[in-house]
Amino acid sequence: MKHIKIKLFYIALLIVQFKIANGQSAAVQQKDGSLKLIKNSGVKPRNIVFILTDDHRFDALGFLKAQSFIKTPHLDFLASNGAYLPNAFVTTSLCSPSRASILTGIYAHKHKVVDNNNPVSKDLVFYPQYLQKVGYQTAMIGKWHMGGEFDNPQRGFDYWVSFKGQGSYLPEKNGLNVNGNRVKQKGYITTELTDYALEFLDKRDAKKPFMLYLSHKGVHADFIPEDKYKGMSGDLAFNPPLNMNVGTHQGAPMWLQNQRNSWHGVEFPYHSNLNIGEYYKRYAETLYSVDESVGRIIDYLKKQNLLESTLIVYMGDNGFQFGEHGLIDKRVAYEASMRVPMLAHCPEIIKPGTVVKQVVANIDVASTFLEAAGLKAPSYMDGKSFLPFLKGEDQPWRNGLLYEYYWERNYPQTPTIHALRGERYKYIHYTGIWDTDELYDLVEDPLETKNLIRNPKYKSVVKEMNTELFKQLTETGGMFIPLNPDRGGQSILRYEFGSPAAQFPSYLMREKTEAPGAQH
Repeated sequence: MKHIKIKLFYIALLIVQFKIANGQSAAVQQKDGSLKLIKNSGVKPRNIVFILTDDHRFDALGFLKAQSFIKTPHLDFLASNGAYLPNAFVTTSLCSPSRASILTGIYAHKHKVVDNNNPVSKDLVFYPQYLQKVGYQTAMIGKWHMGGEFDNPQRGFDYWVSFKGQGSYLPEKNGLNVNGNRVKQKGYITTELTDYALEFLDKRDAKKPFMLYLSHKGVHADFIPEDKYKGMSGDLAFNPPLNMNVGTHQGAPMWLQNQRNSWHGVEFPYHSNLNIGEYYKRYAETLYSVDESVGRIIDYLKKQNLLESTLIVYMGDNGFQFGEHGLIDKRVAYEASMRVPMLAHCPEIIKPGTVVKQVVANIDVASTFLEAAGLKAPSYMDGKSFLPFLKGEDQPWRNGLLYEYYWERNYPQTPTIHALRGERYKYIHYTGIWDTDELYDLVEDPLETKNLIRNPKYKSVVKEMNTELFKQLTETGGMFIPLNPDRGGQSILRYEFGSPAAQFPSYLMREKTEAPGAQH
């Protein structure tokens, strides 16, 4: 009987491990499927405006002066009169996974939206559904882009304006989906989406709270500035990142060295010969319209006497590299890829010039908005509300932020990545590559140019961060690699005259100890 009990115990254990390995134990909604949340007593539901931009890198803000051609006066206004969150990140630097994490408050390995091609599960609950339940008027205006080329209205939104896939800066045949009806796109997308946002605000029921989610296409590539902003960067110089050139990254993985000469590399960007500096200036000119959009929203709220009480949060869905580590675009776990701009404004609760230094992320947005609505976030959410930080209050917070990216067949140059981003160190763990993981001291080496992974002095740091990384993955049901069917083409070419394939590092080389072909 004792042996039978032991055997049954191990069978049960194997079943649990199997479920964890397949992510089945990771909750993505409340146990009973309910949308009812506990209300925090004495809290009046606050109006919310959430503005999300596409691929807006963390330092592309005028007041940071990273490039002379970056001008964002209205975003600068939010920072100076509200809060600036310099340590804001995404947990997956890719459009659909990041947006799904924003809407659900959970990691990509839980919501399973791990690429830009596969559809969103019907089991997922979006935070606007909880807001609707307590009487909010909700609107989604702009880019949805989560799995496939569809733009039909999604759950949680009373008012809907979207477009298929990435959409278009200029009018094209697909047009827009406005509350389930096909409507022509009349003009430049950023301006038109703002028009719809203001229409929603103007026609709302003034007796009910509202949540506006304005999701811009800008500044996604290929960048097309609005006519009035074309050429405004003029002859202003591009300051290339210091870690752009070959040889500046000590201990760089082989895959990274090889990616220089690829679709996402500076030597063969998007399989073309585009100039990275000129490309960045087009990006900046496209961003001018986004900044103008923010200004229009601010002006409307001010005229309606809502600016003081409305919580405005602005952020990017991913970072974007313009030459860092020899790369363009995102996906990787380096700072310029996973770090995003985040600003918050609400004079009733946020003091002008507030700087929130804690590491916050896209998974925290849902919990923050629920708290602003007077609701307690559901326990299954991985993120936490950063609203207390905006108010100048303190609270227990994370030791390190989990980052994940899963290899895509469409862009196979980047491997599966899991990383832990702490206040000082970043540990990057790869699956599917041969040579090396990475460790960086972000205080001493903010550009991440010295890989410390093989330095004996940091052996204990590596061990501790490795343990913490897998602890977080285990606790959140992330001990598996998601697999989806192939969709879309592959961008796999190299430039004939670009950098050759990387050499294997010396620490992997061993001298022959016997003649080739010797018998063992």
